[in-house]
Amino acid sequence: MAYEVTANKERPQTFKELVGQEFVVATLTNSITQGRIAHAYLFSGPRGVGKTSAARILAKALNCEQGPTDNPCGSCVSCKEITQGNSLDVIEIDGASNTGVNDIREIKDEVLFAPNSSRYKIYIIDEVHMLSNSAFNALLKTIEEPPPYIVFIFATTEIYKVPATIRSRCQQFNFRLISTEQIKVKLREVIKGMAIEAEEQALFWIAKEATGSLRDGYTLLDQVISFSNGAITFELIRDKLGVVGIDEINDIGKLLVGGELKDVLEKTSALLDKGISVEQFVIDLAEYFRNLLFIKSGVRREALLSYPVESFSKDILEALSLEQLEKATEMVLELFRNLKFSLNQRFELELLLGRLKRLDELITPAEVIEALKKLKASIFGRVETVELATAAVDGGMEKNIDQVQRKFWEDLINSLRKEKLALASSLQKVESWKLESNELVLYFKGKNKFSGEMVWKEKDTVTRKAAEIMNSEV
Repeated sequence: MAYEVTANKERPQTFKELVGQEFVVATLTNSITQGRIAHAYLFSGPRGVGKTSAARILAKALNCEQGPTDNPCGSCVSCKEITQGNSLDVIEIDGASNTGVNDIREIKDEVLFAPNSSRYKIYIIDEVHMLSNSAFNALLKTIEEPPPYIVFIFATTEIYKVPATIRSRCQQFNFRLISTEQIKVKLREVIKGMAIEAEEQALFWIAKEATGSLRDGYTLLDQVISFSNGAITFELIRDKLGVVGIDEINDIGKLLVGGELKDVLEKTSALLDKGISVEQFVIDLAEYFRNLLFIKSGVRREALLSYPVESFSKDILEALSLEQLEKATEMVLELFRNLKFSLNQRFELELLLGRLKRLDELITPAEVIEALKKLKASIFGRVETVELATAAVDGGMEKNIDQVQRKFWEDLINSLRKEKLALASSLQKVESWKLESNELVLYFKGKNKFSGEMVWKEKDTVTRKAAEIMNSEV
C-alpha cells in the first residue's frame, strides 16, 4: 500500500472531527438542521486550519443519501465519492490555477445543468482570492441568483483580496488558529496509533512550531518521525533541526545578567557551531524575552508562554525589571528586522549580546524623574547665601558695560563653550551681570530659573574661567 502523509490520512471527515472551529461547526450544523442552506459560503482563515476540509464535509452533509444531515454517514455512494474526490456533482477548482474569466464562463454554462445523481451541484473554489477582477465580475450574477440546486463554497487565506461585492453575496465564516494544546493532543493521538514513543516536550515543540496550523504540525511530525527511529525526543529534534532549547537560552540569560561578556560570547559561539542559524537563534531569543516580559506582567498560561513558567530562570526574572525586558525584546526584534541587510549576521548578533549585557545600565523614565526631584530638593534646600540671584526683573537693568567688560564676557563665554557647551548656553541667558571688585554678580529672570540653577551648580567652573581671563581671583 502506498505511503500516505499524515495530513491527508488524518483529514477530518465529519464536523465533529474539525479541531478548534467550534463556532463554525455549530453555525453550519444548525443551518443544515433548520433547512437554512445558503447558496454561497465564504470560508476564510490561516492555512491548515480546516477550510477545505469543512467545505468537503459540508458538501457531504448536503448530498448524503440520508440528508441533508449535520452528520453525514460516510458510507453511502455520494459520501464515498466526495471523500475520494471523484464526485461528478462536487467540483473542486483551484483558484490559483484557474484565474481567468474564461474559466468562470465555463462554470456559468455548467450551472444550467442539474446534478447528475445528487441533491446539489456544489462548486468548491479554493484560494478564491487569486481570481482576476474580470473573473470575479463574471461570477457576480451567478452567485447572486443561482439555480436552487447550486451551492458555491469559497475558501481563502486572504479575505481582504476578495471584492466586497462577492463577500456581500456569501455567508462568511472566519476560521481561527488552532491552539498549541489542541494540536499537541492530535499529535499524541497520531503517534499512539503508530506505536511511537514521544517526549511531552518534543510534542509541545512540534505543536508550537505549527503556529496554529494543524496541517503544518502533521507535516513537521512526519519529518521528525523519519529520523526518530521509533522514539521522538526533544534532544534529537534539537540536534537534527538546529533548535535552541529553553535550557540553553536560560544559560545565556543567566550569563547576561550575572556573568562575563566573554562567557556569553563563547556559549553563543558553541551553539552556533552546532549548526543553529543566527536567524533561528535571534527568533528564539526574542521569544524568550517576550515570555519573560509576559511572566513579569503576571501571565501564567502555558499556551501563551510556549513553555511552563517553571522552565524560566527565576534569577533572570529577579534581575531584570519590566522596562529592561521591554528594551531587550525591542533590541532583539530590531536586530531581526536588520539581519537581511547585514554584512555578517554573526557580527550583528555578537554586538547585540554586548548591548544586552549592559541592560543593568538602562535608566528608566521613573528613575530620571526621581533623580530630578532629588536634585531640585538639593538645590533649593541649601542654606548658604550666594551671590547668584534668580529673580524676576521688572523692566530689566541697563547693561552699561564698557569695552573691557564686554571683551571679558565674550572671552568667558567662548572659553566655557569649548569645555562645557550647556553651561555656556545657560550663562548666555543671563538678564544682567556686573563685575566689581573682582566679584561677578549674575541676574536671571524667573523664566530662566533653570539656567540660573545650572550656573550655580557649576559656579566653581565659572569662577575658575573668569579668574584665568582676569589673571586674578574672582
